[in-house]
Amino acid sequence: MHVDVGVRAFLPASRSGGRDAAEMEKLVGQEILCRITKLDVDEEDVVVDRRVVTEEEALKAKGHRLAEIHEGAVVEGTVRSLADYGAFVDLGGIDGLLHVSDIAWSRIGKASDVLEVGQSLQVKVLKIDPESKRISLGLKQLQAHPWDTVATTFAVGDRVRGTVTRTVEFGAFVEIAPGVEGLVHLSEMSWSKRIHKATEVLNTGDTVDAVILGISVEERRVSLGLKQALGDPWVEAAEKIRVGSVVEGPVASLTKFGAFVQVSEGVQGLVHISEITAERRLNHPSDVLRVGEVIRAQVLEIDKEKRQLRLSMKQLVPTSLDEFLSEHREGDPVTGRVVSIENEVALVELGEGILARCVLPTPATETPTAESKTSGAIDLSVFSSMLKSKWKSGESPVSHTAQPEATSSELVRVGQVRAFSIGKIDPAEKSIELIGV
Repeated sequence: MHVDVGVRAFLPASRSGGRDAAEMEKLVGQEILCRITKLDVDEEDVVVDRRVVTEEEALKAKGHRLAEIHEGAVVEGTVRSLADYGAFVDLGGIDGLLHVSDIAWSRIGKASDVLEVGQSLQVKVLKIDPESKRISLGLKQLQAHPWDTVATTFAVGDRVRGTVTRTVEFGAFVEIAPGVEGLVHLSEMSWSKRIHKATEVLNTGDTVDAVILGISVEERRVSLGLKQALGDPWVEAAEKIRVGSVVEGPVASLTKFGAFVQVSEGVQGLVHISEITAERRLNHPSDVLRVGEVIRAQVLEIDKEKRQLRLSMKQLVPTSLDEFLSEHREGDPVTGRVVSIENEVALVELGEGILARCVLPTPATETPTAESKTSGAIDLSVFSSMLKSKWKSGESPVSHTAQPEATSSELVRVGQVRAFSIGKIDPAEKSIELIGV
């Protein structure tokens, strides 16, 4: 550009202060202030610089404007440029940065999602760095903090809908209101499955329903439950499943103490190792069961509060005890062999695998005597089959060559064969109580 300063002077484009050719065009015909940077009288060569003057003026104006602004002040500004991390706002000769995190209480991806170049804003001065002269601005700070109304807007037990904003190692954050996020912990994502990472169930941007489990306004924390929004399967299980009923389902997992069976969605029951089979003693449930195998079991106990279901497989297998219980009634006379005595309670064998309890009326001893009041000797090795024949046929299994039954006047001893009557039968517990005669 040629500038008339009394003589013809040259103004390089780079020192004109114009950003492009259009701005330089506007300077034609205008009176400008510039500084002589070269003066050669002999060659009549003059070079001037306008940019250095405008920069000095801008710096001076910036200093004056900076002195007028203080932290906490609310000022007017115009969006000059946008970046992913925020917006630069012209405050009248000085720029301030409006960071994306200070635009709104809700989470924003980038500044251009909500702002435009040339847009007028009213912002709050958050911080002024006296050394770098940088100004930090806030827009959301002029709005009410969303946590101020959380206590009156939400309550524990409320069902809410929100958007997953981010996933972390221990769960996922869900925005249930602008600026209010709640945490869904991994343990609150599923009733039936163990979740190892949140992305197995949720992803950023998902819209989900959840139930508020806890609110701490002081700590600004909300605990959310995803599985609770699906309904508690134990409520339905407690209504449908009864003690004594038979359930069916696949083996979900095996442990050294038993097998967990998937009874229904979100409901598992435990078959203790002692309730798997009555045929033999197991070292581990895997001796007879496999994960995924569908089994049938009887419900022994339901604990809704502890969310525990106790099952038994062996209860569904018929035994000689079941047959004995179905063929006898309270008051029936029976004969049995005393197998042990402890705390004046005798354990009596009525048949193979059939044991009953009898409370002794007088002190007893477990020590069998060497002498017998009769001359015959009892063959205990065949007594189980003899007893079985007894309650099957109703006839006495004791032959004339075997030990006769002890009389009621004799002291009860281990190994004796005595007559009893059935005092009580409990089919559910499969227990028998005897009365000595």
